[in-house]
Amino acid sequence: MTLQSMTGFSRVEGTSGRTRWAWEFRSVNGKGLDLRLRLPPGLEALEADVRRIAGEAFSRGNLQIGLATSVSEAQVEAVVNQGALAAVLALRDQLAGTIDPAPLKLDTLLSVRGIVDFREAEESEAERTTRDADIRTGLAEAIRSLADMRRKEGAALAEVLLGQVARIEVLTATVEADPSRSVSAIAERLSAQVAMLMQGTTALDRDRLHQEAALIATKADLREEIDRLKAHVRAARELIAEGGPIGRKLDFLAQEFNRESNTICSKSNAAQVTAAGIELKVVIDQFREQVQNLE
Repeated sequence: MTLQSMTGFSRVEGTSGRTRWAWEFRSVNGKGLDLRLRLPPGLEALEADVRRIAGEAFSRGNLQIGLATSVSEAQVEAVVNQGALAAVLALRDQLAGTIDPAPLKLDTLLSVRGIVDFREAEESEAERTTRDADIRTGLAEAIRSLADMRRKEGAALAEVLLGQVARIEVLTATVEADPSRSVSAIAERLSAQVAMLMQGTTALDRDRLHQEAALIATKADLREEIDRLKAHVRAARELIAEGGPIGRKLDFLAQEFNRESNTICSKSNAAQVTAAGIELKVVIDQFREQVQNLE
C-alpha cells in the first residue's frame, strides 16, 4: 500500500439533461475523518452515499465537500385549465342564439384569464433518476481524483521522510563513533577528575571516589539510547515501506526519537556529541512536522 497525504483537492463537473452539476472536494489535516457537506435543496439524500464512499476511501482528514447545481435553460410548458375552458365553451353554447356563433379561436382563448397558464416544465421521474445517477457517478470520480492526489502527495512525503530517517541514522552513528565514548577516553577523563579531587587532601576515600566515578560513568553511557535510535530507524523504514494509514504510528516514533535525542543531550560530556544531539533534535522536529500530513 502507498502512503496518502491528508491534503488534496479535486473538482469534477458534468451535465445531465438540463442540469449542470459540479462536485468539489478539499482535504486538509485532521485527527480523524471529518466530513462537512454542502448539498443543494432536493439532493440531501446523497449525503448517505457521500459519507459511505468517502469513509471507504479515506481514514483521516478534514474534508469539505460541496455539490453545486444549476439549470442550463428553462423549458416553458402551457397548462390548460380544463374546468375554465369547459365553462367558457358552455357559455358560448348558452349564448348561441344571442351572439355570433363563430368558432372560438386560439388567440381569443389565450386572452381569457385563467384558461391557459405558462410555467417552467418540471423534470420527469425518469429525468430525475438519470440526473441523480450521473451526479453519483461524478461523486465516485471526484473521490478517486482526490485519492490519487493524496497518494501522489504521500509518495513525495515518503521520499522526504526516508531522507530524514537516513540523516537520523547518520547522526546516531556519529554519536556512537565519537572518541569521547571510548573506554580509554572515559577512563582517562575519570582518572584526571579523581586526581584533581585528591590533590591537597587526604580526607577523601580514593576507593569510594573511584566507585562514585564508575557509577557516574555508567549513568552517562549512551549505549541504550543509541541502540533504541537504531531500532526506531528500522521501524520507521518498515512502516514507510508497508504504507497505508501509518501517520499515527510514525508520530509515535517521532516522539520516541525525540526522547532519545533529549537524553543524549542531557548525558553528553563532549561538544561533538552535544552538537550531534542538537542536530538530531532539529531533524526529528522536521520529521514530525512532515508526519502530521500523513493519513
